Amino acid sequence: MKRLLAFLICWCVLPTVLFAQTEEKTVDDILPVRGLAIAAPMVGEMDLFVRFIEEELAPARFNLLILRVDWNYAYESHPELRDPDPLTRADVKRLAEVCRKHGIQVAPQINLLGHQSWAETTYALLREYPQFDETPHVDTKNYAPWPNADGLYCKSYYPLHPEVHGVVFALVDELMDAFETNLFHAGMDEVFYIGDEKCPRCYGRDKAELFAGEVTKIQNHLALKGGRLMIWGDRLIDGKTTGLGEWEASMNNTYRAIDIIPKEVFICDWHYERADLTSVYFALKGFDVATCPWRSPELAVQQMEDMIRFRNQSHPVMGKHFRGIINTVWSPAGSFLRNYYDPATYTTEGLSDAKTVKRMIEEYKRML
Repeated sequence: MKRLLAFLICWCVLPTVLFAQTEEKTVDDILPVRGLAIAAPMVGEMDLFVRFIEEELAPARFNLLILRVDWNYAYESHPELRDPDPLTRADVKRLAEVCRKHGIQVAPQINLLGHQSWAETTYALLREYPQFDETPHVDTKNYAPWPNADGLYCKSYYPLHPEVHGVVFALVDELMDAFETNLFHAGMDEVFYIGDEKCPRCYGRDKAELFAGEVTKIQNHLALKGGRLMIWGDRLIDGKTTGLGEWEASMNNTYRAIDIIPKEVFICDWHYERADLTSVYFALKGFDVATCPWRSPELAVQQMEDMIRFRNQSHPVMGKHFRGIINTVWSPAGSFLRNYYDPATYTTEGLSDAKTVKRMIEEYKRML
């Protein structure tokens, strides 16, 4: 009788214990990706930036840092593309080491395809290699402030130029080697100029195929060394059907590229004014996706809660694609850090960025 009673007790209690164990979730279960996308610091900001990683990001268990490097690195392959006083290889190694120490993966970013200019400023690639310009007839210098006469503000390189990838892939390889990472972010947001009617190689071609071809070419290049591509998701969303328009989505048909790009591409789905639910669309298409808030603490929390809900309420086959949250900071790293550490000196440029990141740090710490 005693043995029978003991058996019955174990039979009743054991499932409860096992169920309780399976219900215990770590922060990695709740949100596998907890990231920050921010401009790489200037040389004189390195100490404060490293302090921010160690004192703020690491204790909150951030595990991804997307660093917009662009031309702020002392490239050896193409030194003509360096910004003045760029980060050195030693600076980059220092950033990589502190991130590795705290389990934070780095994804360096160079804007590829689009964002080769801003307002009246043409950036290094098209400045040094004007033959790569998709729209040389669009004069950025005589439009101030932006937008230009087309209502736009950023040029593209044209993806079918036979020499462009020899240049940009050399930069990509060098930067990934310096950071010792297998992730690379290519930007690719707000590509307005593609397949332009005056472009001798691209005109008349399907814009979705042009965009998809460039995404595929970059992903395939990275894959040769075990790398993975990350891009912003706006060009893959139908701006008319969703009502999101030409900035947060595509009105020039590039959105159809979603069905012909590699599924390995990681989508960073940014929405800054509303918690639009397009991450569901990307997950349905089989892509890993993270939602990317910016300057509203309340909206960022809502987007985080949506992502957690999608993970919990989806079948595991689809739910695994909802990866997490990547906060974006669009003020320069220096002004962001000053605002973050000294709220009394908040400037308009960095105020909302700092407040939102602070709020998300608080939310992540609650999960620990």
